[in-house]
Amino acid sequence: MKPIKAVFLVACILIAGCSTPYQAKGFSGGFDEVQLSPNMWRVSFRGNGYTGKERATNLALLRSADLTLSNGFTHFTIVDSSKDVSYSTYTQPTTTNSTFTANTYGNSTYGSVNSMSYGGQTMNISKPSTSNTIVMFKGNSESQTMLYDAEFICSSLGAKYEAQCGRASN
Repeated sequence: MKPIKAVFLVACILIAGCSTPYQAKGFSGGFDEVQLSPNMWRVSFRGNGYTGKERATNLALLRSADLTLSNGFTHFTIVDSSKDVSYSTYTQPTTTNSTFTANTYGNSTYGSVNSMSYGGQTMNISKPSTSNTIVMFKGNSESQTMLYDAEFICSSLGAKYEAQCGRASN
């Protein structure tokens, strides 16, 4: 295997595990929230170029459940939701390596050049984001539709994404 192909293969394997984890917003994405009232928050999650849309949606839901429990509530409902994907492209620089051989016979020189070019590929990058406005409740309110059990969401999605959530701060 040529060295360039080996390096490319290793890079692909390393990058495959680089989707945005359940974390506060940082260089590689993550969640962010704004408190709108004592029991209402806007929760956002932005993924990086290796994060799928489903993961971004699930991690925004997980953060909603986490906030609900950490603020002393048990259930929440999503009153507004939006999803977006930002697109960009990246073109790798092109590199050319050449080797030259020459032979001289008398007053004449004969030679050959062998060139190999790498790079120049254009990659399309998509970064998904999800934003939910949630209202939190204590107990299961029969008057609310689409009420999520925050403890259940923390348990199921927390296990799926290997994330700890639901620790009360009060």
